[in-house]
Amino acid sequence: MAHLPSDVYLTTSFMHSGDVSPTTPKLQLQLSIPHHDPTYYIPDGNTVLLVENTLFRVHRSTLTKDKSTFDSMFSLDSDLRSSSSTSVTAGPEGESDDNPIRLQGDTAQEFRALLWALYALPHELTLALTPKANTSQLFNLARITHKYEFRSIEAWALGALTTIYTRPVHSSSAQVEDVEGPSLVQLTELASLCEQRELLDAATLRWKRLLASGKDIALAVGVAERLNLRTLLGFAYHAMMLQGRDVWDNDAEPPAISHSPRCTGGAQARCNQAWAALWRSTLDMGRQVLLLQYADVVGKLMLAESVTKALVEREIPTQGMLDGMPWCKDNVLAAVAGKVKEVQESLADYFTDVV
Repeated sequence: MAHLPSDVYLTTSFMHSGDVSPTTPKLQLQLSIPHHDPTYYIPDGNTVLLVENTLFRVHRSTLTKDKSTFDSMFSLDSDLRSSSSTSVTAGPEGESDDNPIRLQGDTAQEFRALLWALYALPHELTLALTPKANTSQLFNLARITHKYEFRSIEAWALGALTTIYTRPVHSSSAQVEDVEGPSLVQLTELASLCEQRELLDAATLRWKRLLASGKDIALAVGVAERLNLRTLLGFAYHAMMLQGRDVWDNDAEPPAISHSPRCTGGAQARCNQAWAALWRSTLDMGRQVLLLQYADVVGKLMLAESVTKALVEREIPTQGMLDGMPWCKDNVLAAVAGKVKEVQESLADYFTDVV
């Protein structure tokens, strides 16, 4: 049987046309053919790389600058070629469009940013240090140079971003987020990944402005917990407490549940919706039973655990709330119990560094 090239993808869709039955799948062939990058497919380049669906042809010596990962990768490739006598029909990897070096986990935009820095003219690099800088390009450059260990270029890109994001911000744009640049979440992730303290401080200051206006509190909590940013976490919880009980309730997300193997696809989506509705109802029922102070997180969770258990075990009427999760009812008990334990064990951390 003939095999399609790896860059050709088959997709199926259900189409209604002519005498085709609505239930008959009609096979569509969708070709995804790699294309040359308009700027960095250089005719006299000697190395072809495929990133996503874009072919780049560049000079190998350029990629080995700054003692990057490419330097050791190409050296290893050269050693393997010299020690191997096996002939390859498509030719050595990277020497033609038919057998390019494939970079996994990168985007074409990121690789394009790297090549921009490697091939740019002085005035183009100078522009990156002005208010006219392309922040998306610098962000992509910092990410990919960190990955491939272009240390001096990474430091330059992070320095340029830090300069941009530490400029004074006018009050009319206090919650500034560069519409065309990276989001505040992406900027925070980058600063944390690269351990760039000044850029992280600049991102934290922008979070603080957002939190002061009562925006994105739950998002800030999630980012801070995921990246272990205790200062930002403190600001977020402090903002949450200042907003009062309504915000605590609005930001309350149901604990993540482990779905049954039988709960997949559309069933899992319905299950998640049912669990979210059940969680909200559980909190509402709990408030009717016992009035708690708005900051009593442990009390609210323990009460929610009791109400959830009573609903799942049919001790109180469910009013159809469990119908959307036929296979995962028991799993919600474990999820809530785990959440209660997690909060109890880390309660002191929730209020450390709150200033």
